[in-house]
Amino acid sequence: MKRQVLTNFTIAGFSYYDGALHFSKLEIGTPLRIVWEKDNRYDENALALYYGDAKLGFVPKAVNATISKIIQSGYEIFECVVNRLDPTEHPENQVGVTLYVVEREGENKG
Repeated sequence: MKRQVLTNFTIAGFSYYDGALHFSKLEIGTPLRIVWEKDNRYDENALALYYGDAKLGFVPKAVNATISKIIQSGYEIFECVVNRLDPTEHPENQVGVTLYVVEREGENKG
């Protein structure tokens, strides 16, 4: 399986959701799940980030539009992992994330 870095960001809204409750469980490389919130009243492209069933926050609005459109189209080509943890930072900057585009085995390359 090949992967390429698409973007890096900090989790938006980390201090408003379950981030603080799960911060101590996160490690570098911890996978996060991306979920499109189609009924989000503030952002039609909102992409929530989950650790298990715990909502940690969102992909920042500044980078979510294209990623959201791809997810909305049914493609499962992203892998999201924690790349930085810093408890001394402001809560909105404590967790860094890398979003990869992943080529899955058996996919047709055209």
